[in-house]
Order: sequence, then structure tokens, then C-alpha cells
Amino acid sequence: MASRRQRIYHDPLHGAIALQFEDPLEATLIRLIDTPPFQRLRRICQLGPASLTFHGAEASRFTHSLGVMQVARRAFAPIAANWPELVVHRPALLCAALLHDIGHTAFSHTGEEIFHCQHEPWTARLIAEDSPIRQALADYDPALPEQVLAVYRKQYQPLLISRLITSQLDCDRLDYLLRDSYFSGASYGRLDLDRILSALRFDSESGELAVAEKGLAAIEHYLVVRSFMYSQVYNHPKNIVAGWMLVRIFEQARQLWHNQPRSLFVDPLLQPWFERSVADLSLDEYLAVDDIVCLYHLQRWQDSTDPLLADLCRRYRDRDLLKALNLRDLPAEQQQTLLEHSQQLMRSQGQDPNGYTGLCQTQSRGYTLYQSGIRLATDQGLLEISQRSPLIHALLEPPSQAWLIYPRAIEAPLKQQWQAIQSV
Repeated sequence: MASRRQRIYHDPLHGAIALQFEDPLEATLIRLIDTPPFQRLRRICQLGPASLTFHGAEASRFTHSLGVMQVARRAFAPIAANWPELVVHRPALLCAALLHDIGHTAFSHTGEEIFHCQHEPWTARLIAEDSPIRQALADYDPALPEQVLAVYRKQYQPLLISRLITSQLDCDRLDYLLRDSYFSGASYGRLDLDRILSALRFDSESGELAVAEKGLAAIEHYLVVRSFMYSQVYNHPKNIVAGWMLVRIFEQARQLWHNQPRSLFVDPLLQPWFERSVADLSLDEYLAVDDIVCLYHLQRWQDSTDPLLADLCRRYRDRDLLKALNLRDLPAEQQQTLLEHSQQLMRSQGQDPNGYTGLCQTQSRGYTLYQSGIRLATDQGLLEISQRSPLIHALLEPPSQAWLIYPRAIEAPLKQQWQAIQSV
């Protein structure tokens, strides 16, 4: 059992994450973890609706955020050992790592599609305006709140600190690939974290994060892993369908509430989200909504007098999901033809075509030059890593996917039309 001098979080990936109360910075991290906004992350699933596809994918943003902080600790320690002058930047790094996802809403990234918002501005707003969080940071160092915000804005110097939080090779990606692979049961995300961390370097001339040449193979593996996780887990067709259905459910509910407010149950927690844009919500209103609140509404809306809303909610809760047909090999005009055909089939059955059919575009993210890519430390100086690796260069243009969403009831005639189009 942990003594009173430390707090231990037992993580399935990183083992015992121990924070010491006697260390002022680690005591601040504990204090941040204990704030209500951070505890709220326990009620937001890391992978949104992915547990409908991978039944073990039920880890929360809370566990991921702790993991990112731990990866940042491990990544920074050997760098700071070689460059002791960097130690002063450790508070900004660890606090930024811990709090980077605190602005997420219900269903994580799927929730951003549902409610037309991004978590990054809300993360910044919480650090700037939430009293417990800002006070915890300021009590350690009055400059720390603004330093953390500068990390997120990529304005912090040296750039190394921001790169460790948000770049093509950051602690966020390293943790979520490992974590999502572990909880989904997919083996694609088993990257070599130890070798990657041992290859990280600080380039003192530019202030940048770099990778030693000896780590090239580990980075190649990491980027291939990331590509596979997008194609096989994040963009799994059932994930695409579940996310699309959630978006459609809330669109229908919002429309019904605006047309006839008394015809639809919406509790006081969710009501502000229907009355105003998310950007106009207060912090309390934003923080009040999580996965539990939204799933409770889906349960209530199963009894809605609106047949489309009731059926979509029942389908989602019972995992009676719609189907998805991959149209990636068809040009856009033929994709549209199939969509129109599916809509006509739904009309012939007396169903709302827009409620059950649609086109959804997805992108498999392997490697991009976001934030100037990944820098390889060579005898000739820093090189963009794809210049040295044909494998990574091949990942620069990941394929996009186009999915046709439709109900099982029209599958046979729809696939007949699909096959007819392909044979032309």
C-alpha cells in the first residue's frame, strides 16, 4: 500500500506511476489530477464509440492523460541529463502533458463532430479560467499557467517542449497508440517505446526535438504502426458507422427540440448545448456534459414520438448498427449515384433517406510534414526523416476512404447496383 508521502497510479501500460508529495512539482501534478475538470475525464471514453467494435476499448481520457504525463517524464529525463539547463522547463512540460486533453467533450473526437467544437480551445480556456486548475499551476509558479498555454500554442522556447506535446513524434501519440492497441486487442500498435525514447535528442542550435540515426528503424516501425492503427482500428467500418449514427442522432434531436421543445426530453445539463453554439457555453455548462449524460439521453430518446430518433437510439444502444460499404475505388460521381440509389430504396420503404443513408469520408493518417515533420540528427545536420527513409516517404500520401452508410434492409439491391457500376 502506498505511503502518505506518495500517490501511485497503477497503469496497465506503464506500471506504477508514482508521484511524491514532498516534490513540489509532483505535488502540483497530484493537485491537478484531483481537480473536478480532470476527474471528469474518467467519464469520457478515449475511443468514443469504439467499444461497440472492440469490446475492451473502454479506457478513459483520464488514463490516457496520466500515460502521456508518464511518457513525457521518461522522454525528458535522459535529455535533461545531457542538457542540465533544460531542467527549468520540466514543470511546463509535465503540466502541459497532463492537461493536454482536459478540454475534451463527450465521446472524445466523435463528440467534436457531434457538437461542432474542438477540444484544444476548451483546454486553453480551462487553464486560463478554471480557478482550481489555474490556482494549482500559479501556486507552483505564477508564470506556469501562461507557460503551459505557450506550449500548446507552440510559442514556448525551446521548441523541444512543445514538440514533445504536439508533433509527429510526441508523447500523446506514443501513449495513445500503445493504449488503444492494448485495450482494443489489436496487435498493430505494439511499438518499441523504450528504443524510441532512447533515440530522442535535443538540437541546441534550433531548440528542436530530433532523433538519433540509430533510432531510424524504431521510428519507421512507429509510423507504420500508426498507419495500421488508423486503417484497422480508428477507421474500422463499424467505428465509422457508430460515429455517423451518433452525429445523426444529435442532429435529429436538436432539430426536434428547436421545432417543438416540449416534444423531446432534454435535461438542464444538455439544454444549453441545444440553445446555443458550444463556443458560447460557460465553463460550468461545458463541463457538465460527458458520456454518461449523453448516453442517458439516448436511453430516454428511445421512447421519443419521432420514429427516426427512437429507432436510431435503439439501434445504437442495442448495437444493431447500420452497414458501411467501402467506395474508395469509385469516382465521386459514382459514389453520389450509389448514395442516391440507396436514398431511393429507403423512400420506397417509406423511410427517411437522410436518417439512414449517407456518405462518410475518412483519412488514414500515417505521416505528414505537420510541424515540419520529424528531424533526424545526422553528420550533415538535421534532415527531415522521409529524406533518409523510402519507407516513411511512402507514407506521406495516405489513402482516403469513402463509406456509404445504409441499413441492412436494402443491402441486397444496393450491392447489385454497386456491382453493376463496377462492371461498367
